[in-house]
Amino acid sequence: MSTMTEARSNPLATIDWDYIEFYVGNAKQAAHYYMSAFGFDRVAYAGPETGVKDRVSYVLVQNKLRFVLTASLLPDDAIAQHVATHGDGVKDIAIAVEDVRAAWEMAVRGGAVSLLEPTVVEDEHGRLIKATIATYGDTVHTFVQRDGYRGIFAPGFVEDRRSIAGSHKPGLQFIDHCVGNVGWGEMDRWGDFYAAVFGFSQLVSFDDGDISTEYTALKSKVMTDPRHRVKFPINEPARGKKKSQIEEYLDFYRGSGVQHIAIRTDDIAATIDALAYNGMEFLDTPDSYYDMLEERVGTIEEAVDTLRKRRILVDRDDLGYMLQIFTKPLQDRPTVFFEIIQRKGSLSFGKGNFKALFVSIEKEQEKRGTL
Repeated sequence: MSTMTEARSNPLATIDWDYIEFYVGNAKQAAHYYMSAFGFDRVAYAGPETGVKDRVSYVLVQNKLRFVLTASLLPDDAIAQHVATHGDGVKDIAIAVEDVRAAWEMAVRGGAVSLLEPTVVEDEHGRLIKATIATYGDTVHTFVQRDGYRGIFAPGFVEDRRSIAGSHKPGLQFIDHCVGNVGWGEMDRWGDFYAAVFGFSQLVSFDDGDISTEYTALKSKVMTDPRHRVKFPINEPARGKKKSQIEEYLDFYRGSGVQHIAIRTDDIAATIDALAYNGMEFLDTPDSYYDMLEERVGTIEEAVDTLRKRRILVDRDDLGYMLQIFTKPLQDRPTVFFEIIQRKGSLSFGKGNFKALFVSIEKEQEKRGTL
């Protein structure tokens, strides 16, 4: 089937990431953190000075990554309530589409709850079309159609370019996948949601036999678009002797939500060095992980000492291998974090690293008294 025919029959077949919007308690300070720690540049702003009276938003960009940080100016609106309930967290995973109305109609036919019907917003730079549907917890997806808009981000925003000179640029490229944590027994429901609403297929699944340690476990399945451009792993807790990282997340976040965003890089060692210089903290990896690493994963281009020094994890599938590392939580609550990932052919999600990763997370849980 040609791409054009596929797009007509499934308007969500050729999609991409547009932006991720975080609701935060203080957008100005959060923007400074992401700029200084992760090397983002600020490109646009909306707030009282631009005619937006109830909130402020900063748009941050790095290569093909685009984050929007939004804070309320009111004590009790939906944004303030979101932050009071969840802490700083992801509200909107926005998806770029070619035809918002067709995408929204397909989603609603598939069972999605509509929060905003297709809406045109305009300014002197053109027309932007968007629509929003609900997904797990308080998380939403906004469909965005930009072909008629030439502005910096969206109507209501003005260009406002800032960067932090002392911040090392880590070379973060684009979103690889975005992981949601859902409650007990809800993984299949939300996997079915992405199949029915987006036309996604299941790329891979893991059960508690795959993802467990002596103490904790989880289940996961990965839903993907046909091009493997937009991927949504969905995690749920599984029974273990102690409280798993998913249960801890659900307790602190007060429900389902985005657990982590995986960001691609072309040179993970250089990226980690830049982020470490900027003060970013990563989960540790047991030193024994690197003993006989090449016997486990096969021949790799990187020197094992390079990986050991930076605590980088490696996994292989039949298409190649991948390298990954995870940051510590990005806010006070142990909820949202980033994964830095470099793919060398592999489509895998680090199954071979789950044990080492879980041991590291359990050590952090133990410090917090939540294991």
